[in-house]
Amino acid sequence: MKILVLNCGSSSLKFQLINMENNERMAKGNFERIGGMKTTLKLNVRGNKEELLHIARDYDEAISFVLEVLLKPEYDLIKSLDEIGAVGHRIVHGGEMFSKSVLIDNEVIEEIEKCIDLAPLHNPAGVAGIKAAQNALPNVPMVAVFDTAFHQTMDPKAYVYQIPYRYYTSYKIRKYGFHGTSHKYVASRVEELEGKKDLKVINCHLGQGASICAIDGGKSVDTSMGLTPLAGIPMATRCGDIDPAIIPYIMKRDNLGPEDIEEILNKQAGAWGVSGVSSDYKDIEDGYNMGDQRSILTLDSQAYKVAQYIGQYMISLGGLDVLTFAGGVGENGIETRERVCKYLEPFGVKLDLEANKVRGKEKCISTDDSKVKIYVIPTNEELMIAKETYELIK
Repeated sequence: MKILVLNCGSSSLKFQLINMENNERMAKGNFERIGGMKTTLKLNVRGNKEELLHIARDYDEAISFVLEVLLKPEYDLIKSLDEIGAVGHRIVHGGEMFSKSVLIDNEVIEEIEKCIDLAPLHNPAGVAGIKAAQNALPNVPMVAVFDTAFHQTMDPKAYVYQIPYRYYTSYKIRKYGFHGTSHKYVASRVEELEGKKDLKVINCHLGQGASICAIDGGKSVDTSMGLTPLAGIPMATRCGDIDPAIIPYIMKRDNLGPEDIEEILNKQAGAWGVSGVSSDYKDIEDGYNMGDQRSILTLDSQAYKVAQYIGQYMISLGGLDVLTFAGGVGENGIETRERVCKYLEPFGVKLDLEANKVRGKEKCISTDDSKVKIYVIPTNEELMIAKETYELIK
């Protein structure tokens, strides 16, 4: 069976076509600038890359064009749309309603729409993508896979904020966590690698967005992101955890409104805000190696805070068996992993510096005498979405 995975952003559409017989990624693409005149589809068919210009005013036009591309004889992907057995949709926020992936019907769409206030940039796009896919493939089953679902196993002591309880009962303000599909994939892969299920794992999904997750026996115990993806460790342009009193202080001093402060904390903070150089970690790493003090401060501060979260989650788990690094920076950041693990040496976490010289490949990078196994595990959220979709509809 072939499954189409769709990930709709505010102005983008990422997709993959996956053959579930052998887990082969047959094609993937990223449709950028949807709604503009210069809409570009970056396509990768079995490693062969090209860019296609096509005007897509909305998700209906974008998804229709993606299906046209998949049908082209020269790509030898599918001969008919009937070969697409199901569509898996990545949905960012499922609130408390969804603790697992679900088949999509009108009631599910309504519940996703109720979470728009919790994810105003992502959930509207997710709903638009679902409806466009239903229009294009009316007889194909659709599945919603939620970023937040994996974290619904958290205990209330982990997700309740110490603010007046009425804000939870009235507005559902609590920690939800994100990157759940990535954390779940890594947890399942660790079980396969270690040949056992009862493992205490901390996964560091480090990229433009980043989160840490404590996983016990394959279930999320705690995670660093909160009500929104702004919380936790500092990221490329997001601030991560800060003293909340900073917000009204800055608003008063600079005469800012709520939208202004949201823009600053989400898009002008983190690595970009401190370094003043770039939000691209490769650029900042170059600055670090050149001795630029703000680049050094940016990366040292981030590694320090990642290590602190790992320490917290050792307490949450009551120990640690496996530490994993995933995401663009986690998978490729040799220096980042070294900086983080240096802080953990007092706990018996020992990084093999030679084995650590790896980018984008699955590998054990701990020493033989390390008390904790350390792995680089390239995440595969799309494959996880495809697997969840397949399990639901087969």
